[in-house]
Amino acid sequence: MKVEFAPLSVPLQRRLQTASVVQWVFSFLGLAQCCTAAFIILFFTRFWLVSALYAAWWFIDREKPSKGGRRIHAIRNSIVWTYMRDYFPITLVKTAELDPKQNYLMGFHPHGVLAAGAFLNFCTEASGFSTLFPGITPHLMMLSLWFRIPFLRDYLMSGGLVSSDKESASYVLQKPQGGNMLAIIVGGAQEALDARPGSYTLLLKNRKGFVRLAIEHGTPLVPVFSFGENDLFDQVRNPKGSWLRQLQHRLQQIMGISLPLFHARGIFQYSFGLVPYRRPICTVVGKPIPVQRKHRPSKEDVDQVHQKYLNELCKLFEEHKVKYNIPEDRHLEFI
Repeated sequence: MKVEFAPLSVPLQRRLQTASVVQWVFSFLGLAQCCTAAFIILFFTRFWLVSALYAAWWFIDREKPSKGGRRIHAIRNSIVWTYMRDYFPITLVKTAELDPKQNYLMGFHPHGVLAAGAFLNFCTEASGFSTLFPGITPHLMMLSLWFRIPFLRDYLMSGGLVSSDKESASYVLQKPQGGNMLAIIVGGAQEALDARPGSYTLLLKNRKGFVRLAIEHGTPLVPVFSFGENDLFDQVRNPKGSWLRQLQHRLQQIMGISLPLFHARGIFQYSFGLVPYRRPICTVVGKPIPVQRKHRPSKEDVDQVHQKYLNELCKLFEEHKVKYNIPEDRHLEFI
């Protein structure tokens, strides 16, 4: 006998969607501190053995974030991410087929404040990545700093996150059987400082390391633009040269992460808070750019492929911007 469940009411669905986004935002902001505190505090309780055993495991498993990570499909397929997808909502659009016999290097733009589109599209199955791109296993790069935090490192790897170093990238891209996709948020943490509604400025003009990596492995480059990524939060004004921007750059140099002063709506009111606005994100995956393999590419080789990548990214943006209510006179700006 088939059991049918009554659909959830609209108010309950919206509360669940909001709750899923709240837990994601605040876990992102506070999980590192909580995990570190729990690891230390357990040493001074009768459960000290938990931290002791984890420390031993941590040492044995220390290279895993640079060796493809350890994804857990039950977490990637959790219903929590479906509610998060519907909160904005977030959609993933395919414009070309990807051959599962090849590896790919995706450049994701823009970073936004918290990279919501990159996380949900590539670290969960809420937007149907595996259905759109069968046979392709996604990996998203994240600052290596986060993988040094106990417990948190395992949670990050469960979604397909890997550390952002050359060794990690090479491990994914050199797999001979193909079927791997490495996504890099090229603008990185520094680009988050320019993330605000209506901004189409990308930190990309001198970011060429990912291009060199693609040439060294002969891996096709795939440009990806996430429309709406910068619209989720407002940010305190921090023009270049201001004391705030200088302080943020200094803190980034010290800690490796940027600290944008962002705000949006609250949980129970819409005036002020850290919960993102309900604004749609549409992540459009462009067509692959063939790259000829060279073990030691010259500066000219890198510049040529980099310019081709910029052209294809601009073309992708121009072809789709009208669909997502971006004025005709707005164009990408590279800095």
